[in-house]
Amino acid sequence: MDYALSVFHSIPQPNPPAYNIIIRGLTLHHSPRQAILLFKQMCHDNVVSPDHFTFCAVFKACSRLRALPEAQQVHAKAIKCGIMSSELVENTLIHVYAACDAVEVARRVFDKMPERGIVAWNAMLAGYAKSGCWDEVVGLFLRMKEPHGVNVNDVRFDDVSLIIALSACGRLANLELGEWIGDYIEANGRSRNLTLMTSLLDMYGKCGNVDKARVVFDQLERRDVVAWSAMISGYSQANRCSEALDLFHEMQKANVEPNEVTMVSVLYSCGVLGAMETGKWVHFYVRRKKLKLTVTLGTALIDFYAKCGSIESAVEVFEKMPVKNVFSWTAIIHGLASNGEGKRALEFFHLMKESNVEPNDVTFIGVLSACSHVGLVKEGRAVFISMSKDFGIQPRIEHYGCMVDILGRAGLIDEAFQFINNMSIEPNVVVWRTLLASCRAYKNVLVGEESFRRITELEPAHSGDYILLSNIYALVGRSEDALRVRSQMREMGIKKSPGCTMFELEGVVHEFFSEDDGHSHSKEIYMATEEMIKRIKSLGYEPNIADARIDAEEEDKVVSVSHHSEKLAIAFGLIKTKAGATIRLSKNLRVCIDCHNATKLISKVYNRKIIVRDRNRFHHFENGSCSCNDFW
Repeated sequence: MDYALSVFHSIPQPNPPAYNIIIRGLTLHHSPRQAILLFKQMCHDNVVSPDHFTFCAVFKACSRLRALPEAQQVHAKAIKCGIMSSELVENTLIHVYAACDAVEVARRVFDKMPERGIVAWNAMLAGYAKSGCWDEVVGLFLRMKEPHGVNVNDVRFDDVSLIIALSACGRLANLELGEWIGDYIEANGRSRNLTLMTSLLDMYGKCGNVDKARVVFDQLERRDVVAWSAMISGYSQANRCSEALDLFHEMQKANVEPNEVTMVSVLYSCGVLGAMETGKWVHFYVRRKKLKLTVTLGTALIDFYAKCGSIESAVEVFEKMPVKNVFSWTAIIHGLASNGEGKRALEFFHLMKESNVEPNDVTFIGVLSACSHVGLVKEGRAVFISMSKDFGIQPRIEHYGCMVDILGRAGLIDEAFQFINNMSIEPNVVVWRTLLASCRAYKNVLVGEESFRRITELEPAHSGDYILLSNIYALVGRSEDALRVRSQMREMGIKKSPGCTMFELEGVVHEFFSEDDGHSHSKEIYMATEEMIKRIKSLGYEPNIADARIDAEEEDKVVSVSHHSEKLAIAFGLIKTKAGATIRLSKNLRVCIDCHNATKLISKVYNRKIIVRDRNRFHHFENGSCSCNDFW
C-alpha cells in the first residue's frame, strides 16, 4: 500500500478509478479510516466527482468500522450526486446499514428499490441474520418463494439465499421449511455444494432430527472440518454423546484437524459421559497447537473438568484465561458448587462482582446451589433477596427450587413447605420432589405425604417418588405403609428407571446396567464384584435391601443390591486400571444409599479415590469417607 499511495500522490489529477483503487485497497488492508478520509479529501478538493464504484468502496469502509454517522453522510452525498439509482450502490447500502445495526433503515432502502436482484435479497437476508432477526429472515425468504419474488430473469434462489434460510430454520427449529429447502436442493441439483449441504445437515441437527442429519453427512462426497463439526455438534445437542465421541474418533482417523467448534462439542460430550481421557486429549491438543484460549473454548474446558470431578484443573483453566465473561464465571461457580466446594464458589462469586462482571440468572442458580451443598442457609436467603433487589433478576422456578433445597437440607422442612405455598409462581413437580427428598432425610411423614400428593396432582408420579415415600414410612417404622406403596407401584405397572453407570477406559465409554450381563467382560466383572462385596463385608458392610429392585423376590434382594450398576462399573475399573488410579464414574440417576455406603468402604479397602457424578452432584470417595457432608 505504501508504494500504491506513493504512485497515487504523484499523479497531478487522479481520476475516479484511481481513487476507487486506493479506497478499496485501504479498506482491504485494514485501514478503512484512511479510506474514508481520502474520500472526504476527494469531495473537498472537488476536482473529480465520485462515481458509483467510489460510493460502494466507501460504504464498505464504513461497514468495516460500523461507522453509522459516516455511512449516513456518504448516503446523503450519493443522493446529491444522483448515484442512488445504481443497483450496485443500493445493494452495498443495504449491507452497510445492516453491518451498523440499523437493519430497519436497510429494510427501508430495500423496500424502495424499484427492482430487486438476487444480490439485494441476499444482502437483506444476511443483514437480518447478522442482527439475529431470524423470524424476519424466514418471512423474507417466504416472500422470495412467491411467484416473481425475485425480478431477475425469474431466478428464484441461489446458494447464499438457501444457506441463510437454513441457518434461520435451525435457530427457530423450523423443520417444515428446512425440509422444503432440502427437497428444493435435491430437485434443483444443488447437492454438490459442500457449504450448502453442511448447512442442511446443521439445520437438521439443530431441529433435533439427528438421524436425517447423519444421512446427509454420509452422502457428502467430501467432508471438511465444518461438516464433521456440524455433525458432532448435532449429536451433542441431542445428548447422543456416545455417538458424538465415536464420530470424533472417526474424524481423527480421517486425519481432519478439529477446529474450535469441534472441540467445544467434544468437550461437552466428554463432560456428560465423564470421558476424562478424551477431554484431556482435546486440552493437550489445544496446548500443543498453541491455540488461543478463547472465552468459548476456555468455558467449555472449565465445564468439562468440573463435570469430570477434576475441579482443580477447572480452576487452573479459569485462571489462565486471558478474557473471562459472565459464562466463564458462571461455569466455575457451578463447577465448584457441584463438587462440594460451596465456600470457594461463593468466594468466586464475590470476585466476579469485584471484577465488575454482572451475574445473570444462571449464575445465581450456581450460587444458591453452593449455599445448599454446604448448608449456608443465612447466606442463601441473602443471595435470593439480593438477586431481585440489587440486580433486577426476578426468580425463576429453578431459583425457588434451590431455596427449597437449602431449607430442606438444613432440616427446616416446615419453613420450606411454607416457602413453596408463598411462591409468586406456581410450583412444579421438581420443587415438590425436592421437598419430598428432604422429608425422607428428616423422616417427616406429614409434609412428605403432602408433597407426594401435590406431585401426583401435577403429573403421574414416577418410580422415584413412590420409593421416597416408601422409604419415609420404612424409616419411621411404618413397614405396612411402606409395603402398601410398593404394592401400588407393582399394581400400576410403575417400574424403577434403569440405572446406568458409565466408565471411560482408553477413550472408550463403557456402560453398565444393574444386573446386566451384556458386557463383553461380564463373567470377569461379576467375579470381581463378588470378591469386592466379600472384602467390604469384612469391614461391616450390610446390604440395604430397601434399595433392591421393586419386583425382586425377598431372597433375591441382596443379590439385586450387590449388582447395581455402580458396583459393576467400580469392579470393572478395579480390574482394568493400575493400582492407585482414580476411578471416575457418571450415573444417570441419584446414587442410592447402599451404593454410597459400599463405595466409601471400597475406597478404603482398595486404597482408591473414586469420583461418582450422579444427576444431583459429585461424590468424592477416599479412604472410607465421602466429600459430601450429607447424603441425598
